[in-house]
Amino acid sequence: MQFDPKELNEKDVYKLLIGSVVPRPIAWVSTISTDGIVNLAPFSFFNVASRNPPMLCISIGPGVGEREGTEKDTLVNIRNQKEFVINVVPSYLGNEMQKTSENLPSDVDEFNAAGLTTMDSTIVKPKRVKEAPIQMECQVDQIIKLGSDHLVIGRMVRYHINDDYYLGNYKVDLEKLQPLGRLAGNYSESRKFFSLPR
Repeated sequence: MQFDPKELNEKDVYKLLIGSVVPRPIAWVSTISTDGIVNLAPFSFFNVASRNPPMLCISIGPGVGEREGTEKDTLVNIRNQKEFVINVVPSYLGNEMQKTSENLPSDVDEFNAAGLTTMDSTIVKPKRVKEAPIQMECQVDQIIKLGSDHLVIGRMVRYHINDDYYLGNYKVDLEKLQPLGRLAGNYSESRKFFSLPR
């Protein structure tokens, strides 16, 4: 079986991609509007873009549902403020993360809606998710329009990790973190780790 993406509609190509590029890490992105309204939303088109300088990238698609044809608040805020925070999602915060993925009005504080606690950042204006064990403060390097989506590349300017998740020697306790992963329509938990060959 093979497919030519040019012969498929956008939704079907998307389904093939999200069912094949798995599991995807989730960037729980916190931003702030020019009016001071905090925003929090998850994005699974997320990865490390560069190690030196340290850069992270997220791809943000257009609004959906009632907001179809508009830009997501996260993108608007990042473009205006040039800053954002990526919070890492452990599996135990899955329900809270899902709540922040809902299509809420722009004036709604997703932190409050999900029962989460804001925490001041060290360098950037957007707040951090206090309950998240890892938070990375970023400043925008560039925003690249890719078709219907926007690729946001940010330079990490401060890294925070809860002491309980830090093993020393700059290593993260992944067994304790149990990062949540995105599959197609569902999620995965990272619980079992091993080395190769085995």
